[in-house]
Amino acid sequence: MIKKIILSTVLLLALHTADACTNFLVGKAASTDGSTFISYSADSYFLFGALYRYPAATYPAGTLLDVHDWDSGKYLGKIKQVEKTYSVIGNINEHQLSIGETTFGGRHELADSTAIMDYGSLIYIGLQRAKTAREAIKVMTDLVAEYGYYSEGESFSIADPNEVWILEMIGKGPKNKGAVWVAQRIPDDCVSAHANQARITTFPLNDKNNCLYSKDVITFAREKGYFNGKNNEFSFSDTYAPLDYTALRACEARVWSFFRKVDPAMDKYISYIKGETAQRMPLWIKPTFKLSAQNIKDYMRDQYEGTELDITKGIAAGPFNSKLRCSPLTWKVDSVEYVHERPTATQQTGFTFVSQLRSWLPDYVGGILWFGVDDANSALYVPIYCGTTAVPACYRTDDGSLLEYSPTSAFWIFNGVANFAYSKYSYMMTDIRKVQSKWESDFNALVPQMDKQATGMNEADARAMLTRFSCAQAENSTAAWKKLGEYLLVKYLDGNIKKEKDGKFVQNEYKIPTSIIRAGYPEEYLRQMVKEYPGFRILTEKEMSDRK
Repeated sequence: MIKKIILSTVLLLALHTADACTNFLVGKAASTDGSTFISYSADSYFLFGALYRYPAATYPAGTLLDVHDWDSGKYLGKIKQVEKTYSVIGNINEHQLSIGETTFGGRHELADSTAIMDYGSLIYIGLQRAKTAREAIKVMTDLVAEYGYYSEGESFSIADPNEVWILEMIGKGPKNKGAVWVAQRIPDDCVSAHANQARITTFPLNDKNNCLYSKDVITFAREKGYFNGKNNEFSFSDTYAPLDYTALRACEARVWSFFRKVDPAMDKYISYIKGETAQRMPLWIKPTFKLSAQNIKDYMRDQYEGTELDITKGIAAGPFNSKLRCSPLTWKVDSVEYVHERPTATQQTGFTFVSQLRSWLPDYVGGILWFGVDDANSALYVPIYCGTTAVPACYRTDDGSLLEYSPTSAFWIFNGVANFAYSKYSYMMTDIRKVQSKWESDFNALVPQMDKQATGMNEADARAMLTRFSCAQAENSTAAWKKLGEYLLVKYLDGNIKKEKDGKFVQNEYKIPTSIIRAGYPEEYLRQMVKEYPGFRILTEKEMSDRK
């Protein structure tokens, strides 16, 4: 039995700041077409969802690069720039290398505020300097060895068209330059996931093809008094990021929910998620069927539906099954601490993506960043080819901010729809899902056509065409979402629902609705209202006549 203890400070901070994210990983033999996949939701109350781009460049010897903390913008220092960098759009580069992350925090005393390399800089500098997942691991770990690791404990998803890896890393404390880390390759026929909890436990010590690690990952733990067993018993997660109850319920639960969708046998780990049993889930599993990019997009929209953790059920969901939970994640009643369920799809997502990497196509065609902004459940995954040379205007960082609304910013348009939908969620999500499904089905049909056209062109012409395509899909779908928001406002004005027939509102010749639906409240909610306040009851005529 795992004791249900009070939340650790480090994990609580991670869940409330910019680091509460989710990643799914898929090997090439576990996908329907031989693609590899990684997914990511960048979840934060302080993150403006935008698409970043770093053009390829050549630098003279001696050039230095300024490093700023990805979350806060704080200047951390300078590092040596390399001679040549690769182009990057979002979290994918022109060689089909993609990197995502989730923060697990871990032992708070191992953070090093004197270091230069934070987790975000490792990702985007790594993408500019590496062509493959193995190269990225070396680049990232060499950087922290030379300049120190500034951030908390981190899990990275690193993938190219042939290999998918998890790299887990934590610092060594103030003024102790470097980090301890382990990287494991996910078997080609398997899937994995991580969600703000370190997941690598024991690992092979003599398998360089599938496992890499810092030379001091075990000896450092011994020096600190964290571990005193045999080397082959060493568990990275149990040593550097011990589990507590919230790590199970708010973090490992997201991994479990993904795993159970691809292998029903994983349902048994619900007892682990609830802190009733101690047997941990495996780092990876073999799915019972092969997965497509659309499967991964849909799984990123998970809210525990169909399980006892379903966040769209219960009194906190209100009468219309809203997934919106007022923060903070934890709360107290009579000095007892509780936690809301924390699903994969959450309202504070800044941006989300599914990277699809395809070895049989030229790199500039093969890599697709299926990109969206805001809550994945109500957002749209738009295809952005890795060979794209421009950022769609609606995704630009200079179009609005968290403190400045922009009517042309995808982030604000998609947030507008989502925030409106929370008030009558069970009704409005049906309308949103129809539009979402249509656009994503169209994208899925268009991409093979674009692949075929691009592979028949020279690289420069192909990149230009793919850039026009990616930008057009982003702009057109954002415009469609603006129309969707207007439609929802008209249909659900003041909480009533206008009737429709053949896709049009039922109205008379003067454009006045001939009828509306007063949906009221669900029966179970009405019964709860009566229970709480029986005075709602209308007196009968006899009761009225009997008044004194």
